[in-house]
Amino acid sequence: MSFDAPLALLGLLVVPALLVLYRVLERRRARDGERFASTPLLPGVVDRSPAWRRHLPLAVLLVGLTLMVVGVARPHAVVSEKREDATVILVVDTSRSMSSTDVQPSRLGAARGTAEAFLRTIPEKFRVGVVAFASLAVVTLPPTQDRALAAEALATLRTGEATALGDAIVVAAELGLKERSDDGAVPPTSVLVISDGAPDGGEVEPLEAAQRAKQLGVPVSTVVVGTEEGVVEVPLEGGFTQVIRVPPEPDRLREIAQVTGGEFFTATDPESLRTVYERLGSRLGSREVDREVSNAFAGGAIVVLLIGGGLSALWLRRVP
Repeated sequence: MSFDAPLALLGLLVVPALLVLYRVLERRRARDGERFASTPLLPGVVDRSPAWRRHLPLAVLLVGLTLMVVGVARPHAVVSEKREDATVILVVDTSRSMSSTDVQPSRLGAARGTAEAFLRTIPEKFRVGVVAFASLAVVTLPPTQDRALAAEALATLRTGEATALGDAIVVAAELGLKERSDDGAVPPTSVLVISDGAPDGGEVEPLEAAQRAKQLGVPVSTVVVGTEEGVVEVPLEGGFTQVIRVPPEPDRLREIAQVTGGEFFTATDPESLRTVYERLGSRLGSREVDREVSNAFAGGAIVVLLIGGGLSALWLRRVP
């Protein structure tokens, strides 16, 4: 929490000062009572002592005073609010390694299928675009609010060769920033890359692309798909087949997320990938904003002071 007028917090020094003063007055009151009354006769005069009830109104008063002073200091807090407009670009790796079946039905199939669940977790007003990349980065679907078109674009993805990861990040970031809200402003843009993390080819290096996305203010979240057991079969001349191991390489994707301010996830099966989408959908559906909360403290102070006054009147028949 931060404050626009932090010097006003010096007023909190009044609270311990009042406590000390109250303690001094209580001792003086006790001494005066002993001076003018016989201790053995007190039980016959007063049937019971208010005990803690006598001190509670003052405690409530001090809490109200504390809230009031903090309110005067104009506090700010970071709160979460629902986003009404944003653009999300799904960047899907369609390189040959994504055909591995270590994640059922395949890495690409799992990414493609569960991405539809992701589309259902983000607000309807969000625009969603799809970029596929193998040897080239291709805009499969420009940003749109039509979820049916987005699902259709995902369903058409097929594996190819190479992995132009850096090119895809640049294309996706620039694609999202071309969008405009109704008021002409550029809505917040996020990129979600789904890949097994092994860059191969392309004109732009992945970390160079991450720096470019950072300069554009576009966070890139990354999901690495696959297990160490992943393999692909490559047909050779003469009817032979070569089996190539394709373990995921998460380090590059983790770096991209760190550089751009996105998040990094690991998905080793369709269920974990679905969980990733749900978390990202929830995160993208809201935003953290800095907001002044003076009114909340002022309102709280009024309520607490009224409660203190009411307790004092009901229990002690006096105002604290």
